[in-house]
Amino acid sequence: MTYVVTEACIKCKYTDCVEVCPVDCFYEGENMLVINPSECIDCGVCEPECPAEAILPDTESGLEQWLELNTKYSAEWPNITQKKEPPEDADEHKGEDGKFEQFFTPEPGTGD
Repeated sequence: MTYVVTEACIKCKYTDCVEVCPVDCFYEGENMLVINPSECIDCGVCEPECPAEAILPDTESGLEQWLELNTKYSAEWPNITQKKEPPEDADEHKGEDGKFEQFFTPEPGTGD
């Protein structure tokens, strides 16, 4: 088992999860974070820290595409180990549906 970041992170990109991760397995895209499933130790401390409820265990059904996305982009995006301020409009996008189709970008974030 591993944890994955899902669509709920897009345009919210709260980084509370990064701050508590003991193995620094988060990677930053332009408007979301992902987890490297090979580095994740399945401790679960990140899941309750996410205000957008975007982090889920990959054992939940229907998360295959998110496991693939997390795997792909954690190999391309820079590692992030420190909490940052969320985007100014993060709260406006919290809970919004259809964010992947509307807003996802493969561009990397800035990392630490």
